[in-house]
Amino acid sequence: MGRIRIGIDTGGTFTDVVAFDEESGALVTTKTPSTPSNPADGFLEGIEKVLALAGAKGADVASVSHGTTVATNQLLEGKVDRLGFITNTGYEAMLEIARQSVPDGYGNSYFWVKPDRIVPRDLVKGVEGRLDVTGAEVRPFDEAGAREVARWFRGRGVNTLGICFLHSYANAEHEERMRAVLAQEHPECVVSVSSQVLREYREYERAMTTLVDAAVKPRLSAYVTNIKSRLTDYGDLPFYVMKSNGGVLSADEVVHQPITTVLSGPAAGALGAAMIAKVAGFDHVLTSDGGGTSTDVSVVIHGEPTLTTEGSVGAFPSKIPMIDVVTVGAGGGSIAWLSPEGTLKVGPQSAGADPGPICYGKGGREVTITDAHVFLGRIPPHLLGGEITLDVEAAATGVRALAAELGLSPEACAAGVLEISAWNQANALRQVTVKRGLDVRDFTLTTFGGSGSLLLCRLMDVLGIPTVLVPPNPGNVSAFGLLTVDVKNDYVQTHVALADQLEAATVAGIYDDLTEQAARALRTEGFASAQHRFVRTADLRYFGQAFEVRVPVPDGVVDVAVLADVAGAFHAAHRALYGYDFSTDATQQVEWVNLRVSGIGPIRRPEIARHPVVESGFEARSAHTSTTERQVCFDAGDGYVATPVVQRTDLPPGTIVAGPVVIEEFGSTVPIHPGFTARVDEYLNLIVTREATV
Repeated sequence: MGRIRIGIDTGGTFTDVVAFDEESGALVTTKTPSTPSNPADGFLEGIEKVLALAGAKGADVASVSHGTTVATNQLLEGKVDRLGFITNTGYEAMLEIARQSVPDGYGNSYFWVKPDRIVPRDLVKGVEGRLDVTGAEVRPFDEAGAREVARWFRGRGVNTLGICFLHSYANAEHEERMRAVLAQEHPECVVSVSSQVLREYREYERAMTTLVDAAVKPRLSAYVTNIKSRLTDYGDLPFYVMKSNGGVLSADEVVHQPITTVLSGPAAGALGAAMIAKVAGFDHVLTSDGGGTSTDVSVVIHGEPTLTTEGSVGAFPSKIPMIDVVTVGAGGGSIAWLSPEGTLKVGPQSAGADPGPICYGKGGREVTITDAHVFLGRIPPHLLGGEITLDVEAAATGVRALAAELGLSPEACAAGVLEISAWNQANALRQVTVKRGLDVRDFTLTTFGGSGSLLLCRLMDVLGIPTVLVPPNPGNVSAFGLLTVDVKNDYVQTHVALADQLEAATVAGIYDDLTEQAARALRTEGFASAQHRFVRTADLRYFGQAFEVRVPVPDGVVDVAVLADVAGAFHAAHRALYGYDFSTDATQQVEWVNLRVSGIGPIRRPEIARHPVVESGFEARSAHTSTTERQVCFDAGDGYVATPVVQRTDLPPGTIVAGPVVIEEFGSTVPIHPGFTARVDEYLNLIVTREATV
């Protein structure tokens, strides 16, 4: 048995690695460039690099946990390969009808253009057969018609298919028969089945989730299988992949449910940041994870990231349990471009790691956010402690050319690129706060990721946030988060019934079935029964409402008293969310909709070290007076100013530095603008606030 657990987060530009020594408790972090042509190369290089830094060898590795943005980036960039969709005869237009929702409200309906469907109408086929809401067969499954459909897709070379029949959450028989037909008639196709992906009602959301699962399955399966085969050099290692719900799952299982990884990397970052902030004394936190392709934001309340089943990635809704993350295409590699109207836009297209920004010198020709930062002097002319040298002049040439097209000064152009990026990030933060009834000013913002902290001062101005926390090694927080999460599986069963008609024995039976499914999965993952932990929840609503509120269901025997307690919890949760409830109105009935069980296999978490604080006197406040300087532009109107540059590792706990100053470390940079100060706390976090005004 090894002693080193490794967490690896592969992003669009860099692969972040953290090694945790379970014997000594030591943490070692590093980064290496991602290798988009074969991500496994960067993955294995990261393992070798962190083992060398830790003074360990391959035989010392106990397990590897991985957070991947393969599915996230594929969906964000809209790179969905040719898909086919099989549903009930008469319901072939399900995806076209979709839902009556227009982004930004119905005032936008005149200008809004419906996006392309994930499956075009000509690749949707219906099969005769029908179940009712209870799962009883109304019309038999047409096997001859199913074979015709399978051959039709085979003849057109459509090798990835999603199946969603009405009410298959109650009875999977017709879907399983369709899958069996495909196995015979079109054996090389990749198939996703809704009763396996999402056993929950609402056919449109179930269909979309199933199709997203099918869309990412070929690429993710190939990616995970490739890495798993390469890891055999280290022996038969447990290899886990991060899921969107805040847990991990073995690679062998995750290839069968790839939809669960659509927010793999962002989920790990949110969990890592939540733990760091909680230890530092902050329990109401916004997390902002800035990478090479995107920025991911989430809300943490009382140390726990909020969960949702109404999430989406890009234009694709995914109705699975996931940490409530909003992802925007605003990362270090996001490309600045001109719209047909001649206005400046930034993202969501990204230069990624290859060719990358212009300053990487690898053939990139389009100005990115990183190029703007380099041109303004906010990041150094090298990355990773000098491992990657940046071509500042090439970035400047690109910025000047873009500025000439816009009729702006180069400084104003670069600042404009960063301003658009800051507002994109601010709008994402508003989506997880203001749009959910939360005041953004009540939260501490935690910024991390390679590019996450570069615009923190501007975000404080835009949003009115009083405090920002920047963890040590912020570029590796997602990789660190992978070492803090348990194995976790979620199971759901729709059971719609009014509270006064609900049978406790029926509810108990469903929970027992879901719990057994979860226990079986945990045993497969190697957890003894004594280690199993189960969390039960239920989705409830008032009769006539369209959406539900999730509330906890206590452990133990489910009886009438427990059902009443759950209804009471629903009233309280509804009041907290919407400002009212009907607990005293007998005419308003409570309706149960979905029953859920999460099975959890616990792991040992790393501890965050505490350090003694030096007195905050003259010496601490002047820590950067003897350091180097660089010309930095914080405001286009003010131009470049001589700015101290300090190494974060030289700042002991208790140090306070005042802007303008640039704080650099191996994996990231924190520009502190004029009017802001940064204090190093006892856990080596930077606590950024505005300077006190007299």
